[in-house]
Amino acid sequence: MGTYVVTGSASGIGAATADRLHAAGHGVIGVDRAGADVEADLGSPGGRFEAVARIGELVGSGAVDGFAAFAGIGPAGGRPGSSLVAVNYFGAVDLLVGLRPLLARSAAASAVLVSSNSTTTQPGWPMELAETCLRGDEHDACDLADSYGEYGSVLAYPATKAALAYFVRTHAAEYIADGIRLNAIAPGMIDTPMTRDVDPDIAAAMKAFLELVPARRAGRPEEIAALTDFLLGPDSRYVVGSVIFADGGLDAQQRPLDWPRPASPPDQG
Repeated sequence: MGTYVVTGSASGIGAATADRLHAAGHGVIGVDRAGADVEADLGSPGGRFEAVARIGELVGSGAVDGFAAFAGIGPAGGRPGSSLVAVNYFGAVDLLVGLRPLLARSAAASAVLVSSNSTTTQPGWPMELAETCLRGDEHDACDLADSYGEYGSVLAYPATKAALAYFVRTHAAEYIADGIRLNAIAPGMIDTPMTRDVDPDIAAAMKAFLELVPARRAGRPEEIAALTDFLLGPDSRYVVGSVIFADGGLDAQQRPLDWPRPASPPDQG
């Protein structure tokens, strides 16, 4: 049995994942703003530092065998884009980086970051924001996200989720050298408090979005938890650097021939 850290463990997909791991006999350290083993605000650098320190205390001389970063917030009218940058991207990546030494102690560690199918099905999001996040410049990324105005969170959401997918793709080889498998899940619309508690304008857009899903329904938290369990466990040991869509078929429907594509020829100089 392993020891797993799950952020966003108090509700939604994080809670479903923590429950599934518990049921399998694993030790789970839940992280959330309230109602968790480690209560911390992952939207602030200080909160992330405190979370990593507290997890280290709980683990002691042991190891963290898996990490799943489900803490996140969605778009909302009037919500600053910087809050999504802070929680969704840096709240996941900074915790992963902080826990890396504990993961490296495990004989077979795995980490799962959470992207989104909005990265490929929502047009017009700013690549510059994703790139700024990926550079690790939280101050500049927050300023850029806030410059998009009142509905900046609508643009920041897919941008931060794309940045998480890019982090996985660009760092997977480095992490596996330390024995840590790094992958991402890209869920579609999942029936959670985050997708239910939205303002009317966004709710209407989400309803229209849902009508496009080939599976004709929203996903369930337990379905994403099952995929996370697989990626954290021994049956997926050769899965490294992948971004796996779990969205009822929408990404495939919207861009059926975008992937795979042949590699570019080598530069001949």
